[in-house]
This record gives sequence, C-alpha cells and structure tokens, in this order.
Amino acid sequence: MSTGNDLYELIVRLYPICRSITGDGVRQTLSILSEYIPLDVVETPSGTDVYDWTVPDEWNIRDAYVADASGRKVIDFQAHNLHVLNYSVGIRKRMTLEELRPHLYSLPDQPDLIPYRTSYYSRNWGFCLADKDLKALEEGEYEVVIDSTLEPGSLTYGELVVPGETDEEVLVSTHICHPSLANDNLSGIAIATFLARSLASKRSRFTYRFVFVPGTIGSITWLSRNEETVKRIRHGFVLTGLGDAGGLVYKQSRRGNVSTDRIAEHVLNTRAQPGRIIPWHPYGYDERQYCSPGFDLPVGRLSRSPHGEFPEYHTSADNLGFVKAEQLEDSLKCVEEILEVIEEDAIYQNLNPKGEPRLGKRGLYRSVAGQTDKQWSELDLLWVLSGSDSEQSLLDIAVHAKRPFSSIRRAADDLISAGLLKQVR
Repeated sequence: MSTGNDLYELIVRLYPICRSITGDGVRQTLSILSEYIPLDVVETPSGTDVYDWTVPDEWNIRDAYVADASGRKVIDFQAHNLHVLNYSVGIRKRMTLEELRPHLYSLPDQPDLIPYRTSYYSRNWGFCLADKDLKALEEGEYEVVIDSTLEPGSLTYGELVVPGETDEEVLVSTHICHPSLANDNLSGIAIATFLARSLASKRSRFTYRFVFVPGTIGSITWLSRNEETVKRIRHGFVLTGLGDAGGLVYKQSRRGNVSTDRIAEHVLNTRAQPGRIIPWHPYGYDERQYCSPGFDLPVGRLSRSPHGEFPEYHTSADNLGFVKAEQLEDSLKCVEEILEVIEEDAIYQNLNPKGEPRLGKRGLYRSVAGQTDKQWSELDLLWVLSGSDSEQSLLDIAVHAKRPFSSIRRAADDLISAGLLKQVR
C-alpha cells in the first residue's frame, strides 16, 4: 500500500496549516504541493469583481487565545486552529464571561468536539471549543486575544495543465480553503496532486487541468478568469472527502446525463464494492459553480461519505485518525478507472459481421467445448463483436453487458489484433 501511505503522509504534512479562503496558509499549502507537481500560483487582488462577488480582503492569523485570571489559556489556537472563528478580526481585550459568551461556539450534541465555523463576509470574531469545556468555564474576567489581520491583499489558487494530444480538457478541481480537516478536504487535495503527478508521466488523449481553489469564491474567481478555457472542457470532477471509511459516492452534474455522468456511474456500478449515485442538487462544493446555468459544465463530484452524512464533518474529529491509507488509495484508483474510460472509449466496426466469426482458429476461444474457466473473457469478445456496429461505443457495450470497461477494452484489443475489428471514431 505504498501509494496509500504516500497520500497519507502528504495529508500529515498539510494538516497543521491554518488555511482559509485567502492568506499565507493557502500559499504555504501550495508551496508544499509544488514539491510534487509544477503548480502555477495565481494571485487575484482584493476588491476584484468576479461576477456577482468581490474578492475579499486577505486574512492572516498568528495567534489567538482566551486566558483566565490566573493566566491559563482555556482556549488556545496553538493547540488546534479550529479554536478560532475563521476570518476573525483582531482583538485584544479583557472581558467578563458574560461579555465573551456570545462569541463562543460549541456543539451541544457533540460535547467533546470543536466545531469549524467561519465568518468570511461579515466582520466578526469568535472562538470555537468543545461544549464540555464551554460549560466548565467559570465566571470572572478573561483576557481575549486574536492576533490577526484582515486587509487588502489577494486570493491565491494553484493550477496545473497537463497537455494531451488534443486541446479538449478534463477539469479536476479540489478546494483548498479548510484548516485542519483531514477528510474535508486534505484527502481531495492529496488525491488530485498524486493524480496530476501520475498523468504528467503518461501520454494522454485529453488535456488535464487541475485547479486547487478556495471554496466558492475561488472557483468563481477561476471561472471569471477562464471563460475561453471552459469552452474546451469535456469532462470534469470535483474531488472531496475521499479518505473516510464510507463507500464511494458520485454526484451527477446539473444535466445528469452527460458523458461524465455515464462514465462515472458505470465505473462505480461495476467495481468490486459498487458505489452510490446521487442526483444533482444545488448545494455542496464547487460543482455548483461549474454547473451554474451560465457555464453548465459536465462536472460531477466524487467523494465517499458526502458532507453532512458523517458526524465528524466540520469538527475536530475530522483528524488524521479519521482518514485511512487504504481508502485514499482506493479513491485514487477509482478516479484512474474513470479516466481510463474517458481516454480509451471509442467506436468500432466488426469486420466480419455476417454470423459469428470463428474465434478458435484465431486463438481467441477455448479449444475444448464445455470448459468454463474462460467463459467471461470469451463472453466479452462476443459482446464487443455484437455491439461494434459503427454506432455503439465500448462504453455503450460495457453498460449494456454490465461488465467492467477494462474487460471490454481488453476484448476489443484482442479482436483488433486478430483483424476482426477496426476503429471508426
């Protein structure tokens, strides 16, 4: 499980960094990713209009804590960066618990966990803590410190283009704005990085574009800067939440019936552990920006347990113990299986269509009738011959046969070698 361990080790490196929709945490993260892949880092100045949005001021934080009268830090950003309301403005003040309480956030139903909360677009400050710790706070005066800045700067994202034989593109997008949350979304970041590194060493038909963007405002900013680029996108995937123990889940694009959807659904349905398909809905991650009516791109989302369907979601329980190397490796393999179909699907013509050709004399059929050890591989040959009518693609055949695309692809290769099949498009 070398690949799974490597994916996990990248997550371990990225986990301590306090990220947000802007700031040095994003830059530090992209700098680490640049050790693996040659990223272009793009800066968009604060105040830039991007459709109906405006790039916000840049947020950076150095320290934050709440200390009691004895000087003991009862809430400490250095212990866990979820302790601070993300995008909190700076404050340094002494106040009573009564004054402090409206700025404290907890989860009464999960009393041991720290929640993840943000205040990106309204100036506020606050702290997040376990509910049991909140209830343990005693009346008295507290020192409240948030050493942060919120001032004009820029929004940062990373991008990598892996050229293919054509300029038609496959978009792979992952959000890079969450602080110490391992599944959401360091898992997506790690898998996108390793996928990009693998593709860079291979010959491919499509061009692959990887974008590492802050959620919502980042993808909107990218779209505003790439209106010509998006015209070349033929397939796309948002990767998130791919390291937990849940089964794989594919969320359909807005149209629900594009080639991207058919391919992902077929791959998930024919794996050893079949995945789950969920329909489009206008809430979630950046797929809702790529699929917005003005773009309507063929972009779906791949995850394991979807957001909100696992109790660790947006809490301190989404930690390094929550993601597993074997799940990360399996998720990467699934994405690679999807890309295999994208790359290798084609339409063929049966060159001996009048009756079933003799496969035995071409070394493609068992020599003794009645043996069943090769039944499935031989049946794949028959499926391809039956379906190769110059209209159906290999994916069409695989879907009809309910067989893995890789098996149908291998059968087609054998038939081509035997002179029984030729590609028409």
